[in-house]
Amino acid sequence: MKTMSFIIALLLTGASAWVAAAHAVPATPLSSPDQTVPEHVILFVLEGLDQPALKAGPMPVLSQLVDQGSATWSAKTVTPPLRLPAMASLLTGLPVEKHGITWDAFEFSRGYPRPPTLFDYLDLSGGRDSAIFFMDESLYQLAKPEPYTDYQMCGPLKPECSPERLVSYIKQYFKKAASGQGYGHAILALPHLLVVHLPDGGRAGAEHGWASKEYRTAIRSVDRAMGSVLEIFKEHGLLTRTTVFVTSISGTGAAQGHTQAASSLVPWIASGAGITPGHTIRQPVSIADTGATVLQTFHLETHTEWDSRVIEEIFSNTGAVTAIPTKGR
Repeated sequence: MKTMSFIIALLLTGASAWVAAAHAVPATPLSSPDQTVPEHVILFVLEGLDQPALKAGPMPVLSQLVDQGSATWSAKTVTPPLRLPAMASLLTGLPVEKHGITWDAFEFSRGYPRPPTLFDYLDLSGGRDSAIFFMDESLYQLAKPEPYTDYQMCGPLKPECSPERLVSYIKQYFKKAASGQGYGHAILALPHLLVVHLPDGGRAGAEHGWASKEYRTAIRSVDRAMGSVLEIFKEHGLLTRTTVFVTSISGTGAAQGHTQAASSLVPWIASGAGITPGHTIRQPVSIADTGATVLQTFHLETHTEWDSRVIEEIFSNTGAVTAIPTKGR
């Protein structure tokens, strides 16, 4: 088990140079009958993204995940779609009225949420570890210290924080984890679940407008960041054993300081190992369903009374593994 890294800002020097553009390539199905249970899951949590947002410009990595996976653009987030309550619903599998987090800034006196999170269930059900990279200090409220989770954060209080910088943190984390020499503490293996929070689209849209150049630049940066994370998994030989989930905790439409106007319909996408390609999800989906579906991806069960439901129709019955798109091969 790993000890937890609880860091307000990661002051790293010599960050990796950023690749200017993501060039997704067509993925080829890879037959692997004995690989029926994915070993890793990536969960990308975006902000300020919905189907109309695609009119702002191409997102090739996201689009290929949709094409080669199972997707809906009508998943529901919480109302109003505030960052902290929505992320709490995603991680606890509970609506706001049950998990009780209604505020949207870190308040030390309130402590951590009482309900168990996805990370707790993964550890209790199968000894799975998680690495969580958040890009907002409000999410400290959810960073409960546990030996099976590593939290790393940066945010607006640190001007250098960006999707590019977050990717460099993940790359260095994986390099250390794969070295067997730890990361300033005991990292025994690469994480089974990697959570990557990329809120720049929502921030840019709320501040500068949803038709602005700044918003278009932000969502392209988010798309490149997703492609770069997938490339890290490819470099470590994990990509064909990985399932990817993408969702957003808010849609477009909010003005600065007024997230109540944001769309409550957001994307919910699953792609990669064990997922049916080219499938449109027909059943109702909530972002709170993410937790139970991640557990099902690992073939794990919980016997809790959370409200998270497995989105069963996304799973392939063939046992085939589909290659996940990356920026290049």
